[in-house]
Amino acid sequence: MTVTLDHVTRTVEGVPHIRDVSLTLESGTLNVLLGPTLSGKTSIMRLLAGLDKPTTGKVVVNGKDVTGADVRQRSVAMVYQQFINYPSLTVYENIASPLRVQRKPRDEIEARVAEAAKLLRLEPFLRRTPLQLSGGQQQRTAIARALVKGADLVLLDEPLANLDYKLREELRAELPRIFEASGAIFVYATTEPTEALLLGGNTVCMWEGQALQIGETTNVYRRPQTLRVAQVFSDPPLNLVGIEKKNGQVAYAGGTASSPASGLYAGLADGAYRVGFRAHQLGLANGQTDRHAFHATVTVTEITGSESFVHLTRDGSNWVAVLHGVHEFEPGQTLDAVLDPNDVFVFDAADRLVAAPGS
Repeated sequence: MTVTLDHVTRTVEGVPHIRDVSLTLESGTLNVLLGPTLSGKTSIMRLLAGLDKPTTGKVVVNGKDVTGADVRQRSVAMVYQQFINYPSLTVYENIASPLRVQRKPRDEIEARVAEAAKLLRLEPFLRRTPLQLSGGQQQRTAIARALVKGADLVLLDEPLANLDYKLREELRAELPRIFEASGAIFVYATTEPTEALLLGGNTVCMWEGQALQIGETTNVYRRPQTLRVAQVFSDPPLNLVGIEKKNGQVAYAGGTASSPASGLYAGLADGAYRVGFRAHQLGLANGQTDRHAFHATVTVTEITGSESFVHLTRDGSNWVAVLHGVHEFEPGQTLDAVLDPNDVFVFDAADRLVAAPGS
């Protein structure tokens, strides 16, 4: 099965929700829609499902234009962040409901419900009604119902957001295997770059209704084509600083001294650029002479146990460094932060990528 959005737009009361998006989804693939709230992820899913019709453009399934086709004419299952279950039915009957609509044999219904319940850790709750469940258990019920339906297109709109941390991590590890085994097209919406990386597959990077970049998830992460893509695919937020290269030297905005244009800077033409670097790419000085140092002031330190998130200010810019282990710094303390010129993203005046780590 192939589903294509062909130059689709969606405008509601004069407000553009989707801006000229084209993408093709193939059977057996996991496709992550990554972007902040209101970036267009749910709007894309509703167009794929047939719940909404594009203002312009086409939705094509296996070469057939289905733009105006009703959702009931499509093989689609959808799970929302806010779980939707039948309150008067037991968990078992909620999961079995699409199979009963399809008039599947009793033995098949029992087997498929049992399999889904085991996978989603719902076996002890099959005789309860949704109102007797926690929020996480209700969401698991909704996911199980979508999986047993056997649809060709499965849409999951931030489905793990309401689950506890441990179960969310377990399901993130299980879902790629489930997706691959089903043979269906899966589309998974998330605001979290970490979740996109854990799921793998392909990623569509969304921003204000636009599909900024589409490709294999790790490739989009490692080589964002624009500054905006790098920002969407960075958590904590991408650190930024301006540079100017001239006569083999590089000067950072807000600094007083120039440094030799080593690393990725060596291949740049003279001119002004913006450098982006993720939190794990910023370290603290420990004698490395091949790195560029910055005097920065600590604003707050967040300790998670295995990592410390150190928030810094430098020349009016806010940066974050992620350090392994426990590091306790006082607000107002001055540190020397260091950056490897081989470990940055360099963007030109139009915010297009011109150099990246490993290039």
